[in-house]
Amino acid sequence: MVEKKKKQQAVNGNDAVPSPSSSSSPWQAFLVHLLSGLGLASALGVAHKFYSANLVSDPLHTLRLIWVIEAPIVVLIYSMFRSNPKQCSYWKAVGRGILGLPVGAVVNALGAIALGAPVGPKYFLKTVNWSLLMSLFTVVPAASVFGSSWTDWIRLFGHTKPSGSNDYMICLPAHGAVIGAWFGAWPMPLDWDRPWQEWPICVSYGAIAGYLIGMVASFGLVLLRGERQHIKGE
Repeated sequence: MVEKKKKQQAVNGNDAVPSPSSSSSPWQAFLVHLLSGLGLASALGVAHKFYSANLVSDPLHTLRLIWVIEAPIVVLIYSMFRSNPKQCSYWKAVGRGILGLPVGAVVNALGAIALGAPVGPKYFLKTVNWSLLMSLFTVVPAASVFGSSWTDWIRLFGHTKPSGSNDYMICLPAHGAVIGAWFGAWPMPLDWDRPWQEWPICVSYGAIAGYLIGMVASFGLVLLRGERQHIKGE
């Protein structure tokens, strides 16, 4: 009888900690990506309508406007899917996301410089604003959801092994943004003398495109996974 109670307590204890795969539905994933995409679209629209600017004509102010508008959307939304919500309050998760923004910007800036991004006073503010945008794409969602759980960070970004819907929502758009930025950097050294070849214009376009593609792929995999679980349940 005692052993049976212990087993039941163990089962209840495991159920009390929600797994990443059970914390978000396909509909929730769709809303997360939709709001993130609308944030990007609205920022570009505001830059064009009110400031007559875009990434080519004024990359500095356009990038700044994008990350300023996108940051509260990403932090507030992803904080709702935090791991262990009983141990981590919503506002603590928000704080983790806000803290992750500058930390992720430093990481992205150092990575870009190591891969050949130009350095100097002329490019400093552009690199800062581009890095803040890349941090929103890559680091902030994971910081809001997982905090300092090194195991989850290694699993997603070191081994690229997403195991649930939340993991897909974070991992694929982040990888898409990095890969898109890398492909976007290819035209920079070519001698075409086009305005959009300047740092970080084409890299920003590539990152945004990769991020959007990653969100579409993420939603597709979450939807497919949900259908498989439904079939297994039947």
